[in-house]
Amino acid sequence: MCDTICKKHRLHGGIFNQTLRDWNSLNAEVTCKNLMYPLFIIENDDEIQEIPSMPGISRYGINHLKKHLDLPVKWGLKSVLLFGVTETLTKDEVATNANSKDNPVIKAIPKIKSWFPNLTIACDVCLCAYTLHGHCGILNSDGSIDNSASLKRIAEVALSYAQAGAHIVAPSDMMDGRIAAIKDILIKNKLENKVAVLSYAAKFASVFYGPFRDAAKSAPSFGDRKCYQLPAGSSGLAVRAADRDVEEGADMLMVKPGLAYLDILRQVKDAHPEYPLFVYQVSGEYAMIYHAAKAGAFDLQNSLNEILISMRRAGADVIITYFTPLILEWLETQK
Repeated sequence: MCDTICKKHRLHGGIFNQTLRDWNSLNAEVTCKNLMYPLFIIENDDEIQEIPSMPGISRYGINHLKKHLDLPVKWGLKSVLLFGVTETLTKDEVATNANSKDNPVIKAIPKIKSWFPNLTIACDVCLCAYTLHGHCGILNSDGSIDNSASLKRIAEVALSYAQAGAHIVAPSDMMDGRIAAIKDILIKNKLENKVAVLSYAAKFASVFYGPFRDAAKSAPSFGDRKCYQLPAGSSGLAVRAADRDVEEGADMLMVKPGLAYLDILRQVKDAHPEYPLFVYQVSGEYAMIYHAAKAGAFDLQNSLNEILISMRRAGADVIITYFTPLILEWLETQK
C-alpha cells in the first residue's frame, strides 16, 4: 500500500518540462498546446510510404523526418507520439525488436531531439507490432495472455525508450499492472523525474483501429483483443481502469477512441480532474472525416473544428490527431 501511494505522489515525472507543465494548466481553447501528432517511423531511413487506408498520411524513414516536421514545429507543434513499423526486422514470440538497437523509434529519438530540442517526444509502448502473433502481450501455449511475462517485457521496452531519450512512455497494451511495472523500472534506473508515463487508461476494443493496424502492420494473426481491451458498452470498467492506473502512478491518462466515447472522456475527467487527460482521434475517425469531407458531405475545417471543440468540452486537455499539421497551419493562418 505504501509503495503504491509513494508512486502516486511522485509528481516530478509529469512536470519536468514546459510542455508537460502546460498540460497541467490548460483552459478550454484549442491551441497548439492541445495537440499531439502521431508518427509512423519505418526501418528504411530514406523511404516514405503512403498509407492507402489513411489518405494524406505516410510512414517516414528517419532521413525524411526533419523536413516533414520543420513546418509543424515552426507553427507551434509541441509534441509527437512515435510508432515503429518493421518490415525486415524479425518478429518473434517475445517482441525482441521492440527495443533492439535496430528499432526505428530508438534510432529516431536522438535525432529528433537534436533537430527540435523543445519538442516533447512520446513513444507508444506495446508489443503487437513486433510479435509473430500480433497481440499486445506475451502468450501462453493456449493463446491466452501471460500477464506476468508481458509486464516484464513491456517495462523493459519502456525503459529502453526512456534511456534513448523519450520524454514520455505511453503503454497502450492494456495489460493489468503495467503502469506500476513501468514506474518501478523507471525508479530503479533513476529516471522517474525525467520521463512521464501517459497511460492508455480507457482503451476500447474498436472497429475504428482498422487503418492503424494497416499502417503499423500490427493486426493480430488470430483472434482479437477483446480479452484485454475494454468492451464498447462498458463505462464502469473504464473508470475502474483509470482509477487503477492513477493508483499505480500514471502521470497522465488517455481515452481511445474519441468521438464515440465522449461520455467516457467526461466520466474520466470528472473522476480525476487533477490529471491531464488525452483523447486519441484514431485512424478510423481520421479516415471517416477525410472521406466525408472529400465527398462534399461537410467542410473539413468547420467539421474538424466542431469535433475538436466537442472533445475539449468533454474534458480532453490534449487531442492526439493525424490532422495536427493541418490544424496548426489553420491556427497559424488565423494569427
